[in-house]
Amino acid sequence: MGAFVGAVEVGAHAIETDVHLTKDGVVVLNHDPTLERCFGKKERVIDCDWEYLSTLRTLAEPHESLPRLSDLLEYMAKPGNEHVWVLLDIKRDNDLDDVMRLISETIASVPPAPSRPWNQRVVLGIWAAKYLPFVSTYLPDFPLTFISFSLPCAWYLLAHVPRISFNLYAPILAGPLGAAFRRKAQRDADDPRPVFAWTVNKERMMRWSIEKGLDGVVTDDPKKYLEECERWKGKNGKKVAGSVARKTKRMDEVLEGWTWRGWGVAEVLDLARVQLFILLLTPVLLWWLRPWGALREVGRMQRGV
Repeated sequence: MGAFVGAVEVGAHAIETDVHLTKDGVVVLNHDPTLERCFGKKERVIDCDWEYLSTLRTLAEPHESLPRLSDLLEYMAKPGNEHVWVLLDIKRDNDLDDVMRLISETIASVPPAPSRPWNQRVVLGIWAAKYLPFVSTYLPDFPLTFISFSLPCAWYLLAHVPRISFNLYAPILAGPLGAAFRRKAQRDADDPRPVFAWTVNKERMMRWSIEKGLDGVVTDDPKKYLEECERWKGKNGKKVAGSVARKTKRMDEVLEGWTWRGWGVAEVLDLARVQLFILLLTPVLLWWLRPWGALREVGRMQRGV
């Protein structure tokens, strides 16, 4: 919990965290499916009960305990934290029926702040279309974001899943293909969609995300990102992100379609290398994520099946 509290205290607007289930059905927040990196234990989270997990402390100071989703929601419900929202990264290694049901039960167990219900503060991060029927069953009124490193999959869901937003691997949003997706998603007259990027830790990518009007970024250093926001505002005299920033950058987006203006050679080569690698993996990603399932699942949701 210390990391979440610290992020909010330096000015973060939201928290992104990964969801896992314990053996006895408690929703806990841990990036990895195993305990080794943070807690020095080789067990998987799913193989341990909460009674055991609650005794563990992180290897790094200040030796924090493993937080539950309920702990985070209780913190968010406190007076003064009403502005904070959370993006739950729901990993594919969870049983989707179990995890969606237990997330729903956990949210229902924590009274929200009077001014904002939980469906205005909790965003469900999904990795594939197969999540959709479980969302429809257990959390139908909650917003969704598609987490991915595949632009073809993102394009497909943009066309076929209403109101879904996008949280994409930052390098694929740069360059002409990424610019085209951002324009289509954010500027659709009938159904504009927020676009977020992960994981943005380098200062150059932070500046780029601000200049291009992304709706938000996932970063390990919110303080540095907010400092970049303040520098950009001071330099340009404009608001960061949102519709104003996007409109003022329309010509810059056009230029990005044919040039990597503003990037160093090494940075361009690094981004191009990542994009080429992902492009080569596209057939595997399409098979793994199966975005075409979105049509079937959306149809089921609309029919109430």
